[in-house]
Parts: sequence; structure tokens; C-alpha cells
Amino acid sequence: MRIFITGGTGVIGRRVVRLLVDAGHQVTAVSRSPEKGRLLSGLGASPVGVDLFDPQAVDAAVRGHDVIFNLATAIPRGADAAKESAWLTNHRIRREASANLVRASRTAGVQRFIQESITLLYADGGEALLREDAPIEATWVTASAAEAERNVRVLDAGETVAIVLRFASFYGPDSHHTLDMIGAARNGEAWAMGAESAYSSSIMIDDAAAAAVAALDAPPGVFNISDDKPVRRGEFFEVLGDAVGRRLRYPPASAGQLADPKLDMMLRSHRVSNERFRRTTGWRPRYVGVRDGWPAVIAEAAVNEPERVTLA
Repeated sequence: MRIFITGGTGVIGRRVVRLLVDAGHQVTAVSRSPEKGRLLSGLGASPVGVDLFDPQAVDAAVRGHDVIFNLATAIPRGADAAKESAWLTNHRIRREASANLVRASRTAGVQRFIQESITLLYADGGEALLREDAPIEATWVTASAAEAERNVRVLDAGETVAIVLRFASFYGPDSHHTLDMIGAARNGEAWAMGAESAYSSSIMIDDAAAAAVAALDAPPGVFNISDDKPVRRGEFFEVLGDAVGRRLRYPPASAGQLADPKLDMMLRSHRVSNERFRRTTGWRPRYVGVRDGWPAVIAEAAVNEPERVTLA
């Protein structure tokens, strides 16, 4: 198949590109710079420069493709996440770029549209296992992800198979967010928000990429992409501490009460179920939970961190 992908140079996207190329697909990937273009070419994709906010340019770029993967984001890092201005580009990508890609897919007769989203959209679930029909409660930060989902769902009435992948929190050896978390852990700090007893759902980056490719065979609809064993937040950081050889200091519960309301989704309990995607596609995460995943991530980050950070 001929596949068009946005976000192909990100930590998830470049893995997806590699898997698609290895499977024999012809991949066109959006590139924002000559350096990114060389990275994509090295992965076997054809880089293309296109302004995702220009509807006519998107129409021309998408024409002739069978599938669209929209994995583009611009998530702010570290302390910048508390700044509204830092989220504006990400909001615009999820709102405008997704709308332009959906419009182009209808014009071009694209067969399948795969849109990234996030499980942080869910309202606090407490002890409940959150399936795809669980209540949504978007914050200022996550509202644009909900809008991207709505943009894609207009395809339901046509001939394009529309798929939304709600990813749990990513972690991996070349993720800036993960590397920051590991750095804090090595200093004895749990880089955490919210109660230790609340559930946290995660997905290792390699497993997330494999799930995205498995979506080529999924029926239309919304799917949770998470590992098999959500853990309480305290256990998540206990496992991370064990992996770096430190006992971590968890911030007091009162610290979460001081968080900016737009980051409220970080305080919630999200015990997410991946059962629907597993059942309909046969996908299985290699790392069933953080007890398997964290040691592998720490080991790979220690070996490859300088090179990986350069590519991130």
C-alpha cells in the first residue's frame, strides 16, 4: 500500500515508518527540515515538505495514497507543560492539521485513516477498568485531542475506515520525557503528580508503534493502546526506582492540589483496558507492564542515550 504519515520523525513515528517499510509498503512521510528528510530517507521513506496548515498543499501531498497515519504532535517538555503558550502549536496541529488531512482523504479516496489520540482524555476512573466507552472529561490541554477525534469521525459516513488510537502514556529510551524522568529518578526523585494509589496506564514506545501498524487490519472505531497491566502510580515509580537502584521520594499528595487546573488529567486514576484492540487485531504488547518495560528501557537508554537524544 501507499501510506502517507505525519509525525514520522517523532519517537513513535520513526518506528512506525521503519515497520511499514519493512512490511513492504511505500511510505511518504512529512519532513520539516533537510535533517529530518535525511532521517526519513535512511528509514526507507520518501520525505515530502508540506505545510499541514495549508489545505491545498495537504490535498496535493495526500493524493494517490491508500492510508493516512496522522501521528503529528508538538508536546511541550518539562516545566514548559505548565505554560499555555507552549501548547498552542500542538493544539493547532490536532485541530487544523487533522481537519485538513480528513478533508484531503475524502477528496483523494483514501481507504483508511489512523489518528493518534490519548487515554488522558478519560475522566477519573477510580478503581474501574476504563474501556473505550468510558466517560471523557477534556481539559484545556486535552481538548484538542478530542477535537481531532471528532474531525476523524466524520469519515464514518463514507468509504474510509476511520480509526482512533488512544495511546496511554509513552515511555522509551529515546523519549525526552522518559529521559527527564530517569534523570530525576537517579537523583532520588519521583517525577510524579497525583495520589500514589491512583492507577497509571503506560505503553512502551516500541509496543505503541507495533500497535499503530496493527491498526492497518483493525475495524473502524476507537481503541485504547496500553500495556496489559496498569499499575498504581506509586508502583510505577517504585519499579522505576528499582531499575535505577534508588528509593524514590514521592511528592506529598498536597502537591497535586496545587497543580494548574489544565493539568488535572495528570492527577486522575486511569486503569485502561486494551482488550478490544487485542481481540480485534491479535496485537500483543511485548512488555506486558512496567515491571518488564522499565528495566529494558533503562538498559537501552544507558547504551544509546547520546545518539537517541540527537534523533529525538
